[in-house]
Amino acid sequence: MTLDFNNTQCELIDTHAHLAFEPLINDVDNVLQRSIEAGVTSWITVGTNMDENRKSIALAEKYDNLYAAVGIHPHDSKNVTAENLAELEKIARHQKVVAVGETGLDFHYNFSEQYAQKEVFKDHLALAAKLDLPVIVHSREAFDDTMQILEQQGGDVEKIVFHCFTGTAGQAEAILDKGWYISFTGVVTFKSAEDVREAAKVVPPDKLMLETDCPYMTPEPMRKQKVNEPALMIHTAKFLADLKGVSFEELAAKATATSRKFFNIPD
Repeated sequence: MTLDFNNTQCELIDTHAHLAFEPLINDVDNVLQRSIEAGVTSWITVGTNMDENRKSIALAEKYDNLYAAVGIHPHDSKNVTAENLAELEKIARHQKVVAVGETGLDFHYNFSEQYAQKEVFKDHLALAAKLDLPVIVHSREAFDDTMQILEQQGGDVEKIVFHCFTGTAGQAEAILDKGWYISFTGVVTFKSAEDVREAAKVVPPDKLMLETDCPYMTPEPMRKQKVNEPALMIHTAKFLADLKGVSFEELAAKATATSRKFFNIPD
């Protein structure tokens, strides 16, 4: 589908949105048009279960600058079957799928047993290596275990990004030492997120990406807007530019270039 790009001021990429989630999926045309008007002109919509994966691909087929990532969230690891993994491999071969994920570990809620999370995470890494796709990693209160699995099982995966990074500068440096990437959401703008800001300072432009994780993580100064959307990523970008002491234009250009290279998205 063709959208109106005439008012575009820059070309940011929202590298992690959940456009198949309600209420965003009910108003995608308007959500994307507002995004374009704000300067966020490409998007990756990320699945967290098989139903959302299918919906994400359908959205990517409908919109020119919209791509999909497919995976099963660690919360749902306990429900994963061999049939799910076979279908995941099949749909991951779609021409508009640019990554495997999100996948990883979430020990905050432990909605699935940690053993199941780890096994499904390994399955995703094997799939990404097989199809030569990047991996989008979710890691919450599980940093050491996530790193251990990536070090042991992720060697054949060329590109790995820790999405919605909320760790420390030391953890960021450990990720960077492996040659991996880090993506920031609106969390970096939160008053309580000093550790995340310190982490952002150590991430170089060629390893830094931006995302909304919408409909969650609305950045300041828009926190009162309960449903986040790609248009609001502009606030995260401007905040990071100020934090890192560069112009907005420079940060936007470098983040976009890094994102395109990582996900193999054409100019």
